[in-house]
Amino acid sequence: MHSSDNDLHPFSCLTPDRVQDALSAIGLWGDGRLSALNSFENRVYQAGLDAPVDGHGQVVLKFYRPGRWSEAQILEEHAFAAELQGDEVPVVAPLVIDGRTLHHHEGFAFSVSPRRGGRRPELDDLDVLEWIGRFLARIHAVGERQAFRQRPALDLSSFGRDSRDWLLSQGAIAPEVEGAWLAACDEALAMVAAHQALNGEAPSSLRLHGDCHPGNILWTPTDLPGGGPHFVDLDDARSGPAVQDLWMLLSGDRRQQTLQLSALLDGYEQFRPFDRQELSLIEPLRTLRLIHYSAWLARRWDDPAFPISFPWFGTRDYWQGQVDMLIEQIEAMQAAPLVA
Repeated sequence: MHSSDNDLHPFSCLTPDRVQDALSAIGLWGDGRLSALNSFENRVYQAGLDAPVDGHGQVVLKFYRPGRWSEAQILEEHAFAAELQGDEVPVVAPLVIDGRTLHHHEGFAFSVSPRRGGRRPELDDLDVLEWIGRFLARIHAVGERQAFRQRPALDLSSFGRDSRDWLLSQGAIAPEVEGAWLAACDEALAMVAAHQALNGEAPSSLRLHGDCHPGNILWTPTDLPGGGPHFVDLDDARSGPAVQDLWMLLSGDRRQQTLQLSALLDGYEQFRPFDRQELSLIEPLRTLRLIHYSAWLARRWDDPAFPISFPWFGTRDYWQGQVDMLIEQIEAMQAAPLVA
């Protein structure tokens, strides 16, 4: 990709000066400290302030990727975060500034949130998992009160079939592997379609975090006030089955995942019942994420940050690896689900 092509991408013009100008446009004045945080879908910056706002001397600005979500969908995410905070669930929500949580500057929509410190949780500690499970149940207890009206569901169509069809239409798959990938993908999606909770036949009214992987949980020492987990980045909030917010916290072999899942559910069920039939959705959900991730990378390839950060994407070896992983997922979906 040539540098002239890079200049066409909207984020190419989001310079540090424009970030600082956006901050001052809503009445907040930076002290010159500005650092980019790790984010690919959006652009996220930490900024120091001359004067604290709501007691916060540092804030995080999130500039939303143009065209991904509508304003109504972003505001629905913000409202969900505020609702969670109102129930004292430790979610980092955008600040209300001049009566608004969503702001605009030079073609970008952005929000401002308080900076929250912390580290990734130690997921090999079963007590930590139980603690996280309790708060996930509290998120879902709020999430089941009403349905999203603007934000979509996590389902076979949007994550699976649409991703497959887009990759094929764009010629994104290495030609020498395309036939094998398509065969494995179609077989895997046919198995996902057997689950009513994902194929569109059953309503999905539970509002979820949606992308609850360890990087979106900040852990602070429990001997400090307010210590424990804090959930960040509701950008992927969707409706779907409760288990979506649990399975990405599992790792290791089957025995390890069973222990981790048991700890999560020990905490979860202190606050909300969990339907054990949803455990059969873990591998189908993992399969949908696998396919969706490839399409996400391909859709974002015009963003200059992606070729730099994912140089291996699109190669024959990458797509052969995807074939191998889809075959593994087919085998995993044929096996008995985890039992906790």
